[in-house]
Amino acid sequence: MSVEPLVRLQNVTRTYNGSSTVALDDVSLSVTRGEFTAIMGASGSGKSTLLNLVAGIDRPSSGRITVDGFDLTTASETDLARYRRQRVGFVFQFFNLLGNLNVLENVMVPAQLAGVRAMEARKRVRALLEQLGIAAIERSYPQRLSGGERQRVAIARALVNKPLLVLADEPTGALDSRAGAQVMGLLDELNRQGQTILLVTHSVHLATAHGRRVVILRDGAVVDDAGIEPGQQVRAGDLIGIAGGDQ
Repeated sequence: MSVEPLVRLQNVTRTYNGSSTVALDDVSLSVTRGEFTAIMGASGSGKSTLLNLVAGIDRPSSGRITVDGFDLTTASETDLARYRRQRVGFVFQFFNLLGNLNVLENVMVPAQLAGVRAMEARKRVRALLEQLGIAAIERSYPQRLSGGERQRVAIARALVNKPLLVLADEPTGALDSRAGAQVMGLLDELNRQGQTILLVTHSVHLATAHGRRVVILRDGAVVDDAGIEPGQQVRAGDLIGIAGGDQ
């Protein structure tokens, strides 16, 4: 019996400027539950457009997108907002934390927007902060934190509503190599616990070291889609000519 994919894109195209700019070109792609999928490609390849479409932030010009059976293509704006609150967690390159709120308050925001009671939200947040090793800084404000700590807070915020899918857009781009490795280690651990992760990166190293599947985009089209076995050695040179990424 076949397993219904968690995410499915069917012949998805996205154009801008009156169809003169093609960001995605007839993309069909499925992601199963529990996968750690890396989306690679050079700048302008369509990576961020794909992520925004799966997030329900943008809509395709043609084609169909479903997540857990929910059709994003025909959904109302109200239903898409609910979908983003309840089913998707976002991890961004530049954290997007609110400077006037402390760590605990930042992570609580999505739960409050989803209608979770304050006591339950606080309990959920503190459990996440403990899991991510940042419980000691719950009263600290973002400007007092290191880049790695800020990204851990952002990951906690992404997880607080127990999303079906975590979308990570260049999550180590603003971090040094040590903090970046720690953040990717956290994403690996979450994936081992069953979390589905869709990672957008231009880095061959990150894609092959952490993704169990690497999808490569070029000029808005999928040009490669390969599974990566745990421990498999993949040379950057095997992909870099196609993806245009960094080693």
